[in-house]
Amino acid sequence: MWVLIGIVVIVAGFVLRFNPLLVILASALATGIAAGFGPVEIVSAFGKAFNEARYVSVVWLVLPVVGLLEAYGLQERARALIESLHGATVGRLLTGYMLLRQATAAVGLISIAGHAQTVRPLVAPMAEAAGDRQSEGMDEDTREEVKAWAAATDNVGVFFGEDIFLAIGSILLIKGLLEQYGYDIEPFHLSVWAIPTAIAVALIHGFRLFRLDRRLKGPRKATNEA
Repeated sequence: MWVLIGIVVIVAGFVLRFNPLLVILASALATGIAAGFGPVEIVSAFGKAFNEARYVSVVWLVLPVVGLLEAYGLQERARALIESLHGATVGRLLTGYMLLRQATAAVGLISIAGHAQTVRPLVAPMAEAAGDRQSEGMDEDTREEVKAWAAATDNVGVFFGEDIFLAIGSILLIKGLLEQYGYDIEPFHLSVWAIPTAIAVALIHGFRLFRLDRRLKGPRKATNEA
C-alpha cells in the first residue's frame, strides 16, 4: 500500500498550491522509492516513458514560441481585435471557440489548440477584453472567473468532440471496457452515438455562456440606472 503514497503527495501538493510540475515529479519519486526502485531505475522509468511518448517533446517547442509571441504583444493584439468588434461578448466568443474546438477534435485534430497554445495567449485575453467592455471594467474576481470559463470551454469542446473521431484512445478504451462485460460494439457505432452527446453539450454549455453574458451586463445596467 505504500506505493499509493504518490496520490497523497499529489493531493497535498495541489491543496498547498505548489508548482504542479514539481508536485507530479515529487509524486513519481515517492512512488518509485516506495516500490523499492533505486535512483537509476526511477530516472530510467522517466526516460522510457518520455521515449515512448515522443509527442510530449512538442511542448518544448510550443512554449518558447508562445512566450516569444507574448513578448512581442500577442495578447495586446488579441485584445485590440476584440475591442474593434462591437458585437463581441464573452459568451459569443467562447461559444464560437467551443464549436471550433469540437469540430477540430471530431476529425482528430486535438493538439492544434489547448490551454498552452491558445487559451492563455489568445482566448483568455480576448474574453477579458470583451468582459471589460460588457461590464465597463471587471473586478479581479470576475476577471479570474472569465479566465476559468475560457479554460473550461476548451475542456468541454475537446472532451465531447474527440469521441466522434474513430481512431482515438477514448473510443478504444470504451470498446475494451464493454468487451470485458460481454458487449461487442464496433468503434464506428460508438462514434456515431457520440454525435448527439456533443450536440447536447454544445447547447447546454452555450446556454451557460449566454447566462454568463447576462450576468456580466448586470453591473453596467445598474450603473446606468444609478
